[in-house]
Amino acid sequence: MEISSSPSSELSEIIEHVVLFNIKDQEQDQDPSNVKAMINNLNGLNSLDSVLYLTSGPILRTRSLPSSLRFTHMLHARYSTRADLSHYTLCDQHVSVVNSFVKPICEDVMAVDWPVNLSGPTVPRPGSGMRFTFFKVETEEEKEKLIEGLKKIKESIGSFAQMSYGENFSERGKGFSVASLVVFPDLNELDASEEYEDMMRLLIDKIKVDDDQIIGVDYVVPRITPVIFGTE
Repeated sequence: MEISSSPSSELSEIIEHVVLFNIKDQEQDQDPSNVKAMINNLNGLNSLDSVLYLTSGPILRTRSLPSSLRFTHMLHARYSTRADLSHYTLCDQHVSVVNSFVKPICEDVMAVDWPVNLSGPTVPRPGSGMRFTFFKVETEEEKEKLIEGLKKIKESIGSFAQMSYGENFSERGKGFSVASLVVFPDLNELDASEEYEDMMRLLIDKIKVDDDQIIGVDYVVPRITPVIFGTE
């Protein structure tokens, strides 16, 4: 079963980078063209040398979210090293996009980063269905049990999906300390992933993580077209 048509390797160490955005209410405050410009310019960052893969777009659906938070769009990217992520964050092109297109229209932003020895393709193909889950756990013991449980899930589903998990090192993670991502070839297979859902629910019940300590969002990888920075 093909997850991606992009070049891949058996095992590669990468950094996962996820940013969740809460865009101001479009009906009351927001011109839709501003949202389009933000997404287009974020996707344009995919061309930076430090980036292995990057896409941005609307969140397909929110599966779990603390009552104090709201997110509408997201960015997912991969880098070879933490140094590459840092270079991306500080480079003039990225800073310009954030200042010109993100900050003016976003009420809240959250970022989660984690290292992983990734099995399979680094670049998911367009149309891939992704499920991101972020956990807020209170103790190191809970964190270790959660990561061990995610490892077992990965071993179980490895034949039909790509799974990434690890400990968040971003200071912008709002206290969420463990992240996981599962990538299916398309949305239909993501929606039919009963085995993965059952295992994840059993793990959550075992660790006793409350719903208010979990962020769960689904995302479909868009097809990126070339953009000119500063345009809609």
